[in-house]
Amino acid sequence: MIITDTHTHLYSEAFDEDRSAMIERAISQKVSRFFIPAIDSSYTDAMLKLEADFPEYVFLMMGLHPTSVKENYKEELQHVEALLAKRHFYAVGEIGIDLYWDTSTLEIQKEAFKHQINLAKQYDLPIVIHCREAFDEIFEVLDEVNDEKLFGIFHCFTGTIEQAHQAISYNMKLGIGGVATFKNGKIDQFLKDIDLKHIVLETDSPYLAPKPYRGKRNESAYIIRVLEKLAEIYDVSEEKIAEITTQNSKEIFGI
Repeated sequence: MIITDTHTHLYSEAFDEDRSAMIERAISQKVSRFFIPAIDSSYTDAMLKLEADFPEYVFLMMGLHPTSVKENYKEELQHVEALLAKRHFYAVGEIGIDLYWDTSTLEIQKEAFKHQINLAKQYDLPIVIHCREAFDEIFEVLDEVNDEKLFGIFHCFTGTIEQAHQAISYNMKLGIGGVATFKNGKIDQFLKDIDLKHIVLETDSPYLAPKPYRGKRNESAYIIRVLEKLAEIYDVSEEKIAEITTQNSKEIFGI
């Protein structure tokens, strides 16, 4: 059984004390593919070191996170462009719109989002979307840029079933993580109506730990709890969930 964590910030400062041990715990649980989203240039060196330390397991993305879209966003986008031109990454992400922390940057967030979608198309890469309190704004942008070259993952999907179908219509997989295990997460109520071919697993560690670890630091080994929940929801074996979601991730990331 191979389990794929399609979204984990393994370079986070939250893991500075035990990073190698934490990754080994995940590998011992058969989690052997870790896809690593970017935030901004301040984390690039840490991401590259992570890849160098775990080359068989770690697959990097490149992008500018919407909460890092600030006054210097054009310089940050130049950094993204330079790295994409220099070497291979597996996706452009995480990118998108976040209106939870700051609504005043909406217009430049949209500009950065569109720009990075175009970069993904240029390099034939998937995008990995961050959306927080911004479904309408995200869909508005995706409507503008939608074509056969648009594909990727709607990371940490927490919307309604209607929003799920709309996300899928843009050739997006739904990234399902710890929220599926929450009593008030709501997505567990309709996930069975979404074909498993549209689902990938993620942790978003160190954030959004699943039950029974909710409120604590998340780590990739805890994806087992998400796997168990989806096996329960879809009434299939955990091995089947792992097989299908890993195959879906291969289709997105090309490996």
